[in-house]
Amino acid sequence: MLNNPYQAYQKTQIETASQGKLILMLFDGAIKFCKTALQGLEEKDYEKVNTNITKAQAIINELMITLDRESGGEIAQNLYLLYDYMFRRLITANIKKSSEMINEVLNMLVDFRQTWEEVIKLARKENYRTD
Repeated sequence: MLNNPYQAYQKTQIETASQGKLILMLFDGAIKFCKTALQGLEEKDYEKVNTNITKAQAIINELMITLDRESGGEIAQNLYLLYDYMFRRLITANIKKSSEMINEVLNMLVDFRQTWEEVIKLARKENYRTD
């Protein structure tokens, strides 16, 4: 049982979220962790950098393994390759302590998040059509 009310709220939010909302939450988390890693670089706190890059990688890995590459066809395969690229860039960024590489991945994540948000909006609009 969760003693922290905030943790209980978060757990409920995740358990009741739609698939689209969950994807947005994953992107939000990865974006937050990349930003925190960049902050760690500025502070020369390399443990903070490593911890947050590792968390961002875990989220990207989750995005990769949940892709249905059989049913998703070429789009899913291309997404997988892009996620894999981001994952590998974060590995290299962590080794080299490169803000440029973290920023590259951060920008990609922001773009992906915006695209998913638009897809979700369009899907809702399609579902509410009454033609």
